Amino acid sequence: MYALVKNIHSIWAYVTLIMLLVAVLNACKGRLSAAQFLNRDLRLSLFGLIVSHIQLLIGLILYFVSPWFDQWSQGMAVMKDPQARLYLVEHPITNILALFLITLGWSLHKRQQSDAKKFGRIAVFYTLGLLLLLSRIPWDTWI
Repeated sequence: MYALVKNIHSIWAYVTLIMLLVAVLNACKGRLSAAQFLNRDLRLSLFGLIVSHIQLLIGLILYFVSPWFDQWSQGMAVMKDPQARLYLVEHPITNILALFLITLGWSLHKRQQSDAKKFGRIAVFYTLGLLLLLSRIPWDTWI
């Protein structure tokens, strides 16, 4: 079960990163070119939000079925092992914070009246979320 969920989580990470990158680039382009915020822009941002939330759900399942999770039985000794700390503390907390920022960007863009501000909210918050996600990917074990 663990290997299957880990592979799904790794493969879906590509989809997530690509969709977030497309949403960020689209928002930056729209903001810089003073374009109208069209349905296409809304959908790109929404798909970025949806795939990242799906990735979070897969990640939460992986967290609890992972052999790393058993290390919590040792208490705070997890914090002394850099790899265990990455998988059990840093990666999940940073990614949840990233998803919070992406969701915040989505919510804030809906409240804006001007197209430039809509693009701006998506660009800023999705970029911050994407950077946080990229900062905590375990690159050495990622397929």
